[in-house]
Amino acid sequence: MLISSLLGRRFLPVDFLFTLLLFCFVMPVFASDSEDPKAADLVKDGQLIDLSSPSYAALFKELQVEHNFSRKELEKLFAGLTVKRRVLELMDMQWEAKPWYEYYPRFITSKVIQEGRENIKKYKKILDKVEAEFGVEREIVVAIWGIETQYGRHKGSFNMFQTLNTMFDAYPRRSKFYRGQLVHFLLLCRENNVDPLAITGSYGGAFGQTQFIPSSFREYSVDFDGDGKRDVWSSVPDILASIANYLHRYKWTFESPIYREIGNKLKSEKLTAAYEKGRKGLVPWQEVKEAQGVVMEPVPADGEVIIVGLELENGGMRYVAGYPNFQAITKWNHSNRYAMAVTELAARFEE
Repeated sequence: MLISSLLGRRFLPVDFLFTLLLFCFVMPVFASDSEDPKAADLVKDGQLIDLSSPSYAALFKELQVEHNFSRKELEKLFAGLTVKRRVLELMDMQWEAKPWYEYYPRFITSKVIQEGRENIKKYKKILDKVEAEFGVEREIVVAIWGIETQYGRHKGSFNMFQTLNTMFDAYPRRSKFYRGQLVHFLLLCRENNVDPLAITGSYGGAFGQTQFIPSSFREYSVDFDGDGKRDVWSSVPDILASIANYLHRYKWTFESPIYREIGNKLKSEKLTAAYEKGRKGLVPWQEVKEAQGVVMEPVPADGEVIIVGLELENGGMRYVAGYPNFQAITKWNHSNRYAMAVTELAARFEE
């Protein structure tokens, strides 16, 4: 079944350049007290990280006791480690959510569409196997690949090891999270025989053509070319299979609806409340059907849908019901706009 048959056929004209990487638009926004100094204001670029601090002492103890790193190799790896202030500056920026009519043209461009079509043809045999094993449509897999890194061209230029340590040491709001990512990163490098100092990625700590964070790499990446390594940097089979495996693990259902158009106005308070809750605002699909007076395919296992609102340039709104497959994409990236862009780009490949 074609992707375009699984969603409402409604596209807006696109004629803009893909100018910014994904993380400039979909990184979570963290509220902060405007009177408090930002993390970047508290450090100097290139300042040494204090490896004798209690936080690093505890980290080194964990790496030695629980993960069998030697003191010697840790001292060599962490020696001379410095803060990258630009990472903190980018994390401190409060990226405002772009309205849909401004958001999607940055990702759905004529160039990305054409290259996606060419890649679907070029890697047909690999995608045949990926679809058969993971049950995720090839158009969706290639759309994510295109949006994340423009098919591998934009993987990020920040040194991953320095980035993760900068966040752990100098970004208090997310220090605990990035401490965990740092451990995962060192483990994945050892498991895959990769030099931790040689990997680059985004300022948010994602890397490779899949833009996985370290924990996602360890959980979802796949060795699909059979060389004994999970290579999301240069192995197209591993890259495509890893993307598909991620969605598969979040219960993607092959040839099932992704979303349905439900009109330009919400006709019940319950749907409005669900929309305001974002991806957590689940409602039974039957209630949407009855309230909006639209034809909807049943959700597998009588599941629920989310209500997604997309801003139009004329000031109006376009509302859609996001099926479980749509919700699976929001597990990859929490933005409903991102999930919509993936879905509509996938459909454009078929035109």
